Amino acid sequence: MTNPHGKRRGTRDMFARDFRKRGMIPLSTYMKCYKNGDIVDIKGCGTVTKGMPHKVYHGKTGRVYNVTKRAVGVIVNKRVRGDILAKKINLRVEHISHSKCRDDFLNRVVKNELVKKEAKASGVYVCTRRAPVNPRAAHTVKGKGISVEEVCPIRYEFIA
Repeated sequence: MTNPHGKRRGTRDMFARDFRKRGMIPLSTYMKCYKNGDIVDIKGCGTVTKGMPHKVYHGKTGRVYNVTKRAVGVIVNKRVRGDILAKKINLRVEHISHSKCRDDFLNRVVKNELVKKEAKASGVYVCTRRAPVNPRAAHTVKGKGISVEEVCPIRYEFIA
């Protein structure tokens, strides 16, 4: 069979619903509120073929720029050869979800503000920058009643 060239080529697993998530789409999907500037993840849902993203945009993250009754306009970066282009695509709400990419950052900002407030009250300097995790300290592994065995390669002897 020849290689197909359709729009949905190679999307059998991509647009398939998850295990035990098939059937009717939950109503909470339609009740979510999207506003301009929201960061959303694009994930094509195979149940709804209308307003579906092209397979290129599946798994990408974009920013909402337009909201209508059933659909949302999203700006997504797309790499075309060497350039990165900002593409505007329109998607139905079944194919997007709020992104959690900024949650960690926003929680860290709140925590840092509390730490700074406490430090200012006590008059102590506190560094709020993230520091890389240090390597583990050196230690000796001991075994109960087990002798140390030296492992070395066996000498190769050529037998003619």
